[in-house]
Amino acid sequence: MKVFIKTFVLPSLFLAFVSSPISAQTKRANATKKVETTRTVTTTRRTSGTSNRVSSNKVTYKKTTRKVVSVRSVPNKTVVKHKGQNYYYANNKFYTQARGRYIVIAPKVGFRIKNLPVGYKRIRHNDHNYYNAHGIFYIQVNNEYEVVDPEIGTVVYELPDDYEKVTIDGLTYYEYANILYEKVQIDGTRAYEVVGIIEME
Repeated sequence: MKVFIKTFVLPSLFLAFVSSPISAQTKRANATKKVETTRTVTTTRRTSGTSNRVSSNKVTYKKTTRKVVSVRSVPNKTVVKHKGQNYYYANNKFYTQARGRYIVIAPKVGFRIKNLPVGYKRIRHNDHNYYNAHGIFYIQVNNEYEVVDPEIGTVVYELPDDYEKVTIDGLTYYEYANILYEKVQIDGTRAYEVVGIIEME
């Protein structure tokens, strides 16, 4: 009987003693692990070869001509001076004047308005607040809102109806107001990420 205790019970107690602290340490380690939730971003193609600024000479538009929207008059318009030229703002749109007609344009960087267009969306990126309205990005400067180029990586969930498809080095992107977007998936939802800005030559 004494032999049985020495050969079976003592080794069992030794194993229980040794394994107990290890399992306790494992439990403590598992309990202190942080659970992090991340947003999954899946791009359809890599854009590492596309720099932030892209020469317009490298951009090929799928449509050879762009639809020009013009009207005879713009009621209740506000005149916006930008770089010595008059532009007009009304009905959440910007216009320029040519040959007696008002032509809808995308506002240029630096334009300022007193009130944001109806239907704008607030976008937070890299600790900056942007306001996106109809594909145009604004930041607040004192009591006005200034048109700016968004930072690379800024994400929107819809583009204006009159966006254009373009190709650069054989890859397809989406363009509006000289901002280049790539289609991405975020948490299973389609979105568009800013990947570059077209510089007009």
